[in-house]
Amino acid sequence: MIRVLHTSDWHLGQHFIGKSRLAEHQKFVQWLVAKVKEYQIDAVVIAGDIYDTGSPPSYARELYNELVVQINRQGCQLIVLGGNHDSVSTLNESKGLLKHLSAEVIASVDAEAKNQVITLKESTGKPGAILCAIPYLRPRDLMQSKADQSAKDKAQALGSAIADHYQTIYALAEKKREELGLDIPIIATGHLTAMGVKSSDSVRDIYVGNLEAFPASAFPPADYIALGHIHRPQIVAQSEHIRYCGSPIPLSFDEIGSQKQVLIAEFDDNALVSVEPLHIPMFQPMQVIKGDLASIEAQLAALNHPAEALPIWLSVEVEAQDYLNDLTQRVEQLTADLNVEVLLLRRARKQRRSELTQQSKETLSELNAYEVFDKRVQNELFETDQEQSRLERIKQSFCQIVTDVEEQHGMASSKPAVDFLSSHKQVHSADTQFNSIDSQAQRTDTTAQSNEAINSDRSDSVSDDTEFNISVPKIDDKNALAPEHTVVKNTVAEQTIVEPLALFAEEPSPEPIAQLSQEPKRRSIQQPVTKAQPSKRQSIQQPVTKVTSATTVKRATDKSLNKAEIKLDQDDLFASMLTDETSEGGKHS
Repeated sequence: MIRVLHTSDWHLGQHFIGKSRLAEHQKFVQWLVAKVKEYQIDAVVIAGDIYDTGSPPSYARELYNELVVQINRQGCQLIVLGGNHDSVSTLNESKGLLKHLSAEVIASVDAEAKNQVITLKESTGKPGAILCAIPYLRPRDLMQSKADQSAKDKAQALGSAIADHYQTIYALAEKKREELGLDIPIIATGHLTAMGVKSSDSVRDIYVGNLEAFPASAFPPADYIALGHIHRPQIVAQSEHIRYCGSPIPLSFDEIGSQKQVLIAEFDDNALVSVEPLHIPMFQPMQVIKGDLASIEAQLAALNHPAEALPIWLSVEVEAQDYLNDLTQRVEQLTADLNVEVLLLRRARKQRRSELTQQSKETLSELNAYEVFDKRVQNELFETDQEQSRLERIKQSFCQIVTDVEEQHGMASSKPAVDFLSSHKQVHSADTQFNSIDSQAQRTDTTAQSNEAINSDRSDSVSDDTEFNISVPKIDDKNALAPEHTVVKNTVAEQTIVEPLALFAEEPSPEPIAQLSQEPKRRSIQQPVTKAQPSKRQSIQQPVTKVTSATTVKRATDKSLNKAEIKLDQDDLFASMLTDETSEGGKHS
């Protein structure tokens, strides 16, 4: 009979939000050595990530070396497997020395596959099991990239390469068992993500973009499979013999809810007998507190933690919709007299992990300002009527800011989504429509008064077949900022004139008529006036409407013109329409 202790993911040298984990790891090593002695463990298997980084600090290496010595004193074998956090060269630098202390180190795929097959011995020295020592499998160690391979093809190739490596090592283990002439159990290891397991915040993706998870059905038919990489202890695919033991200490606050443990797998001469978890005590108190400020204050008051004990490391998540600019000061006041240390203070986010995994692959270049703002607002909750009103005010302010910035820099006007700001859009649309109606009414009144004043003069200068047409583009309720064109057709002079439509464009802040009349040369649009040459007659792009503007008719009927070429200046036309008809107009060329 043989007993194997399964552990993984120690992450020696980790700094947790500025805090060293050295004291916790030291206490764990002492606890582990005591359990090895108590349960008469024959072999300890560390299934990857003995270190937190590829360049661990010196105190982490000292603790690692101390572990090897302490385990060797108990007459126990130690097998250390490389993980995705471990550096192959760092583990291999002491591999030869540690072998003399009954410690086997498998940092990566070995060029000689048989070196990954290790015989585990009982306390009597008799072979008790054969170990397929498989570390973290890097894609470059198993396969070569091929041109024109799709992501799906690469994932399938990697999955097949991992499965093939397991089968190869397992076949060598079976051969070794035949050589020994013993029907002893075979144990396999691994450092990967199996399908259907629950991860945590501190677990890295190891096959990003290629292989998300390895199917349990692809493992060889070993008697026990000791896995690492996932920090929560769990059973894979409802198979009692495929296990994650989890990390010995919480490596993130979301791991506090799971009981930390190591596993003792006991085998008889032929197969697995039992798997017993040993619960690891929490060497550093840690706690997560959630709720609004009143709830958090009540939870803190309920903490009964003695002053002489280690301070509790706290993660505080405040569930409050209002922005609290003094949140840090408030929490500091609540914890001032308590034996706690607040390591993490944040507002609670209601967005589920499923939403994060299903998020669309959008970039900022594909979104306008309103869409980016809307996606940010979706992360918050606005449930009450007061919060909804506050949201509307925020959106209105944002709309105004975007409009001001676009006008200031001459940018094209952005359009918010249909449901972005329905009420604000309706008010804005109504105001714009009323402004447009007022402007048109004002022009109509001016035109009517002007027509009466010049009807008597019209017959003296213009024949009945003389036609003046002007096309007036329809002004929508959004008041497009881009300049359009007014086309004026004078059949007397056979001249077509194209001018920017400045006189109908609404100004953001219209000035009094009197002021405009005093400055007839002020241009509202910076683009130059375009006048078509007679030889290049431009076609009328919009339906032609007969003129009702008395100012234009008056210019055409002025006897001093003698039916010569008529040129309408934009500023003169704009000033003329807004100036009282009884006053004398300026000179026209």
